[in-house]
This record gives sequence, structure tokens and C-alpha cells, in this order.
Amino acid sequence: MLKIWYYGGVEYMKDAPAYFNNVYEDEWLEDNFVKEMILDVDNSKVISPHIIESPVLGAITPRELSGGVKVLILMLKDDSFVYNMSNCGNNCAKWIVKIAEKKDLIVYLQHMLRFTGEFEIMIMNTGKIVHNGKEYVNELLKAEEMVNEGKI
Repeated sequence: MLKIWYYGGVEYMKDAPAYFNNVYEDEWLEDNFVKEMILDVDNSKVISPHIIESPVLGAITPRELSGGVKVLILMLKDDSFVYNMSNCGNNCAKWIVKIAEKKDLIVYLQHMLRFTGEFEIMIMNTGKIVHNGKEYVNELLKAEEMVNEGKI
């Protein structure tokens, strides 16, 4: 299940893209799920763990991937930290949900990332599970109010 802390309540990795550059492992880039995320989010194809073909940049290394896809890979492969989902754009949202279907995933968020369709997300600030966009936005607003009032 995806569990989101909104604007408070948890310590989180502040610079996950830089952390990724120092800790990623070659086998992470051999995972088909990771390859799918890279293709979808960055429109780039993994040729080998050291070569990724970008339509904009040409041949790149994993260090040149977008910050969003780096955070997605860390969420999937490295449970050392709570990651800041705000490093991700809306194009990462479906992948975050898919990762959370594979394992419990606790993340931090500083903006309203757009999730579409039906899902199951717990807003940790309030303890409520939401299932659609309307419930999600309403619960984030309650969570933000709690933070602003110093309740978290």
C-alpha cells in the first residue's frame, strides 16, 4: 500500500537523485520493471546497465536519467529512506502506485501529485485511506491544515 506523509511527520531523503548517483547498482537497470519505467517516464531505452539511449541526449549513463525516474528506482530498490515524491512529476504517479502494489511504500510529498482512476492510498497525517482523486485532494487539504496548525 502507498502511504503518504504530506508536508510533515517524517524525516525523508532530501536529495534522492544525488543519492541515486552514488548507490545505484547495475542489476537495478537489468530489471524489466525498471526498464519499463525508464522508457515510459524518460522515453529512453536501457541498452545495458551502463548505456541508456535517450532521443534527446543520445547515449547516456544512469546518472543522466531524470530525477523522477531515479526516485522511482530508489523507491523500488532501496528501502533505506523515505523518499520525497515531490521529485517526481505527474508522469511518475502511476508507477508509484504500481510499486506500492508490490510492497508497502512510505513516501513524503510537498505538492498534489495527480493520481488518476481508482487506487488505495493512506494519508499518514490523518490515518485515512483514500480511493479516488476527490478523496485524495480533500484528505491532503486536511493534512495540510493539521501541519499549519502544528498538530503534526
